[in-house]
Amino acid sequence: MKKSKIYLRDGRAPIPTKELTSRIMSSIKSKNTKPELMLRKALWHNGIKGYRLHWNKVPGRPDIVFPKKKIAVFVNGCYWHSCPYCKPPTPKTHSDFWREKFERNVKRDFLKIKLLNNEGWRTLTIWECQLKKNIIQCVDSISVQLNVNLNNS
Repeated sequence: MKKSKIYLRDGRAPIPTKELTSRIMSSIKSKNTKPELMLRKALWHNGIKGYRLHWNKVPGRPDIVFPKKKIAVFVNGCYWHSCPYCKPPTPKTHSDFWREKFERNVKRDFLKIKLLNNEGWRTLTIWECQLKKNIIQCVDSISVQLNVNLNNS
């Protein structure tokens, strides 16, 4: 016997079940996101090479890693990582759940950076809104770090 679906008032879509919501949420990418691909394309167009993607040999598995220079780049989506610049709103439904989720994400991000810094790595966090606003500036900030000579400090 087939279960009948309960639809929203306007009949457009079924009311999501917990299973459906879970499936939708699990389909959200954590690697090769649109912001990551935008940045990687811009790096390539500017001749910046020699990086690894999602390198698991360092803490936190940064999105882009320059192993020889010990530089780790995190490309953060504004919504999921609670961007301090554009400050995306918390959803109104289940707001306690979402607030706690975003707080955990921010703490995890902080811990990743701290672990990398403790191991002598330099870290950069590039935000989705920064990429959209001025991708050249984002590429330049990475380029500057790549060209820093640590022996002259």
